[in-house]
Amino acid sequence: MTGKRETDRIFAEAVAPYTPAVRARLVELRKLILQQAESTEGVGTLLQALRWQQFSFLTIETGSGSTIRIDGRRDDPNKLAIYFHCQSGLVDHFRQLYPKTFSYEGVRAMILDVAEPLARPELEHCISLALTHHLRKKTSAKAGSKHASTPHHHRHRSRPG
Repeated sequence: MTGKRETDRIFAEAVAPYTPAVRARLVELRKLILQQAESTEGVGTLLQALRWQQFSFLTIETGSGSTIRIDGRRDDPNKLAIYFHCQSGLVDHFRQLYPKTFSYEGVRAMILDVAEPLARPELEHCISLALTHHLRKKTSAKAGSKHASTPHHHRHRSRPG
């Protein structure tokens, strides 16, 4: 198991290529994700690791949620993204909940601009939904209701969702 010091080193290396403003926002997002995991029932301790060269948060202790990845945007030095599994339907759900609060990229990412203030309550809600995605699906299945999943779209490119 990777210790805190090693995890912090990996995170620092992952965010090093970006501008100070993007690095600061990525640090803020990391703290926010960890706080949400701690305060959301059923999530447990997150595994923090690099996945697809992006800093990632996995709910391996409980399996409660979908992986969240954060990264700067190489195509725009003032933006960063929070990535979610493209087949989860999470981004479409966030788009329905907060159509004007965030910018989105297809079915896999929420795009944030460092010049914009962080919409903290809305972002906390989205993160909590991602961290409990599998719990809600299990609860829904047990209740006999059908989980409304979003069909997979092959419109995105590059890294796997």
